[in-house]
Amino acid sequence: MRRCCGDLAASRGGCEPASRNLTRTRLTFAALGRINRPAEHDREDAMTRQEARDHEPRDQDAALSRRTLVRGLALGAAATMAGPALAQTGPAAPPTTITTPPRDFGPNGAPTTYFWDPDIIAVDPSFDDLAQPNTAIKRLYTGVLWAEGPAWSAQGRYLLWSDIPNNRQMRWSEDDGRISVFRSPSNNSNGNSFDFQGRQLSCEHLTRRVTRYEHDGTATVLCDNYNGKKLNSPNDVVAHPDGSYWFTDPPYGGQLYEGEPDAAGGPSNSGGKLNPRIGQPAGFTPGKRELPTNCYRIDPSGRVDLVVTEEQVPDPNGLCFSPDFKKLYVVSTGKGPGDSGPGGKGEIFVFDVGADNKLSNQKRFSDCTIDGVKCGPDGVRCDVNGNVWASSNAGRAVGYSGVTVWSPEGKLLGRIRLPEVCGNICFGGPKRNRLFMAASQSLYAVFTATQGAGPG
Repeated sequence: MRRCCGDLAASRGGCEPASRNLTRTRLTFAALGRINRPAEHDREDAMTRQEARDHEPRDQDAALSRRTLVRGLALGAAATMAGPALAQTGPAAPPTTITTPPRDFGPNGAPTTYFWDPDIIAVDPSFDDLAQPNTAIKRLYTGVLWAEGPAWSAQGRYLLWSDIPNNRQMRWSEDDGRISVFRSPSNNSNGNSFDFQGRQLSCEHLTRRVTRYEHDGTATVLCDNYNGKKLNSPNDVVAHPDGSYWFTDPPYGGQLYEGEPDAAGGPSNSGGKLNPRIGQPAGFTPGKRELPTNCYRIDPSGRVDLVVTEEQVPDPNGLCFSPDFKKLYVVSTGKGPGDSGPGGKGEIFVFDVGADNKLSNQKRFSDCTIDGVKCGPDGVRCDVNGNVWASSNAGRAVGYSGVTVWSPEGKLLGRIRLPEVCGNICFGGPKRNRLFMAASQSLYAVFTATQGAGPG
């Protein structure tokens, strides 16, 4: 973990990682006291050894052979030559996302050497209470095409996430670290979560719907339209204690790679040159974008309510509640397929949630710009203290993709650097103190000193 006057300076080596130095001092001070004893003790030991030699029999001096003398002189010369070089060589800095060559996050990669992990950066001192000092970021798996929607099953003790282009969901088992295909096909699912009864919720691009998987394995379609018009491509979904489900509906699944383009004449296929039926089963009927990009609430009765409009948050993406469910955070991301307007600006908005589930008092929580770099958010989750953890897509700005962490007031507290663009995150593990990060082609994880809020 690094703390400095500016993250950009730290990432370029412009200032010393003060937090790491403090940590190293705390860990090694006692050891140094044992190794580097006071000079007067060394002098006393030397005098004692000299007195012992003065009382040794004279005939021992005669036992010193010419070969022993030559070997001793050679070793002494070598030590004299090596001494200055060793004195000038300091401890090697640990590899990070910004070193050349970059750090290997895999199981065979070199250890980070130092704690804190060099890719966990404290911007504010309070981040020390959230980050775990003696742990390292680990890559649990790589090999998907576009990782999204991580969700932790507390009942099954596994993490699942979406590999959208490969039309499947993957599973990481906590007990043995085994990776397996969880569901295939997945209808190009994106965001996933679990409700308070431990049932999986999934946003499906291909079928343009939100689905709940029951404990017996059957699927319940929660929503596939609003006022009779097909949804765009549901992106992320979260559960509320009152039994309702809240989800976003941007257009990102309206493309060949992550779902299906519109039927001919639709916004993402206005020229009609793309054929969305190719590769689909017989009888498949392609949809067409009919709605703005909104956020909705699915009432326990089945009624679907519009809660956030496109005008309020264009191209809504990730969303989450505060621990007390009195605030709703919604991410606005960039222009999507078929958008006629400019799209979102890569910002996080926050709303107050009333007793009647009505939203009010909209504010821009953060523009997610750090050191002049746009760290575009996607997925968001709150910890039990109300801090907001957001995935970061900084494009080609090396060292800024990963995760950003913000106080409830919108102050940047810290960052986690990853070598890949991060699409979504969740807290999990048996104690819910491990942050899982779905990033481009890989799944990463790191232990924290806090816990995630909510059921999953």
